[in-house]
Amino acid sequence: MSEARWSTVPAALESLREVFAVCGGMAEPLSRALAELVPHRALAILTGGCARSPMTVAGEPALAERVTSADLAHIAATVVVGRPWEGRATVAGEQRPVVAAAAAPEEPGSLLVLVRAEGAPPVDAGALAVLQGIWDVVALRAAQRIEDAEPTDLTASRVAAGERARVATELTDAHGATLAGLLGTLRARNLDDRAARRAATDLAASALVDLRSAAERERVLGDEPAHEAFARLRGELDPLVHYGSARLEFAGPEADGALPGPVAQAARAIVRGTVLTMLEQDGVERIRVSWRLGDDLAVTVRDDGPGELAEQALAVHALAERARAVGGALELESEPGWGTRVLARLPLARALGDAPHDDPLATLNPRELEVLRHLARGRRNRQIAEELAISPNTVKFHVANVLAKLGVASRGEAAVVARDAGLGAASLQAVS
Repeated sequence: MSEARWSTVPAALESLREVFAVCGGMAEPLSRALAELVPHRALAILTGGCARSPMTVAGEPALAERVTSADLAHIAATVVVGRPWEGRATVAGEQRPVVAAAAAPEEPGSLLVLVRAEGAPPVDAGALAVLQGIWDVVALRAAQRIEDAEPTDLTASRVAAGERARVATELTDAHGATLAGLLGTLRARNLDDRAARRAATDLAASALVDLRSAAERERVLGDEPAHEAFARLRGELDPLVHYGSARLEFAGPEADGALPGPVAQAARAIVRGTVLTMLEQDGVERIRVSWRLGDDLAVTVRDDGPGELAEQALAVHALAERARAVGGALELESEPGWGTRVLARLPLARALGDAPHDDPLATLNPRELEVLRHLARGRRNRQIAEELAISPNTVKFHVANVLAKLGVASRGEAAVVARDAGLGAASLQAVS
């Protein structure tokens, strides 16, 4: 490999040291460090954690400043975690050559995109492997910084990142559903050219109206009747129902009741994102969407596809974050040859602002209590994973659920709640 800066271990370590030595953003030093390995015009980072700035850029200002989180979200849907991808993608309003890498399974949801010059030669396999390793290390370091952040900073970060992620996800899903519907219309064998053009025009006009009125609709955060919320979801997926390649089936809530606005929005976003993610698989012919209303809202999406979706997929990670934003949790089960099931449980009481339970730990399941006990003893995710014989990614998932259910912003605050509730030994060491 001819890239001098990464051709020896000492040179590689020195390059990483320069990246980690910067207290602020990593985009600029990382771009400089990768300049010889993968020459590029701009670099963009989409972080999987709750960073204050979930997207950062570096490089030629005229290009880098026009990169959007929606651009990166579309690329993220293409990249497999741990496997670098090279191709063309829409960035800053144009199709451009890019190289992208998603962080390894320990820290899913972190994406690195390098925008290359037109006509640049393909990156060789060795350089791509080095790039993936570099990004795994850098993403892990970024996640550790987030984990060690002060509670006030972390709270502000979550609010900012959560709102950006919500807007980007809503718009991406809406555009994705419309485009899938347009493609389905143009490919439909039961429509002649005139009918197909008319149907495509209607879809595009409807999507434009929805886009213009979306901001006004989303400002209304009051309660929604469950049946109306479900009917609105069906309307949003209507293009896929009529012209999509797979058959969509819907089973609405049998019981009626009011859903808090944030819960209804989260439920629709989770279903849209899940359906679009499932449709990207080969061989999906049927997708069933169901809502069940009880003590919580249970949202289930099941397909008959290859059963190969993984929790580490960036799209699935974003859906789990959306569930946690309203105090819920998301489960994914994939069985090769049988399909995939995604289940989201969204609590209603917490979203409605009910008074907290007398026992703050009452909402935690046994595994979450185990994780909280280790948090209170000052243990990091990797130590907890080794103790409980689970993956660090699963620990991170449980930690996020614990923080959401306890209504706290940091591991340190969770440790204080545990101590006050008498969980664990007397000499507990909180980690902030």
